[in-house]
Amino acid sequence: MSTDFQQARVALGARLRELRAESTGRELAARLGWTQSKVSKLETGRQTATPADLDAWAAATGHPEAADELRARLQGLESRSRSWRRQLRAGHRPVQDALTVEYERSTHLRAWEGAMVVGLLQTADYARNVFTRYADLHQSVRDVEDAVRARMRRQEMLHQPGRQFDILMWEAALHAAVCPPAVLAAQLDRLAMVVGLDTVRLGILPLGAPVGIPPANGFWIYDDRLVIAEDWHAELWLDDTDSIALYRKVWDTLRKSAAYGPAAHRLIARAHAHLDVT
Repeated sequence: MSTDFQQARVALGARLRELRAESTGRELAARLGWTQSKVSKLETGRQTATPADLDAWAAATGHPEAADELRARLQGLESRSRSWRRQLRAGHRPVQDALTVEYERSTHLRAWEGAMVVGLLQTADYARNVFTRYADLHQSVRDVEDAVRARMRRQEMLHQPGRQFDILMWEAALHAAVCPPAVLAAQLDRLAMVVGLDTVRLGILPLGAPVGIPPANGFWIYDDRLVIAEDWHAELWLDDTDSIALYRKVWDTLRKSAAYGPAAHRLIARAHAHLDVT
């Protein structure tokens, strides 16, 4: 969880505590039919309130006029950290559509991915396996085929003049068995073809190459105006100058260790040679 997100949650909790000033936590919990621990967690920033929680809190503390303010605070908090549980309530397709909007608004995109092939370069079969595994993890709506189609349509941007995609991947991503060997083999063939596209600069960090910073979670930088970073529980949407500059520094540092062109082809071929597709 980001420090900024936690600080915002703590600040919201402090505001809730201000509104409760005339009651004890136990009294408010009884009034709302909640456990006292829930009241405590909301006030100390250890739990994120829902809009319904905030409406109930404002009414129970005698400050119904504060409900809009509290909701606005929550919306600001959630605009930075978008939990997968909330985003995937309607499935993966709406998430893909939201990302497509950001791609369409951008002309220069930079990516880092250390765990798997980036979505923009995935084959349909590879994407199908990835979406299925995440649907299993989050127990979300199974709209895998709709999500795959949305991801494949977004790949049309790879052939649009005026866009530049600078993509970095760790060599480990080429070996990750998130799909059957035959599917991974086809995916590696796809990567080999992408190396020659005018709109794509694909760099691969070899295993064992010196790196200026430990490779970590995947992220995209959109025109130096937005960063979307992924974690297991949420996506972080960061548009403040300091955060964007930090992620750009990370990307620039990792790029210095990347192999391009024929060297990248050799790494892809090495991963292909390790597959048993007989």
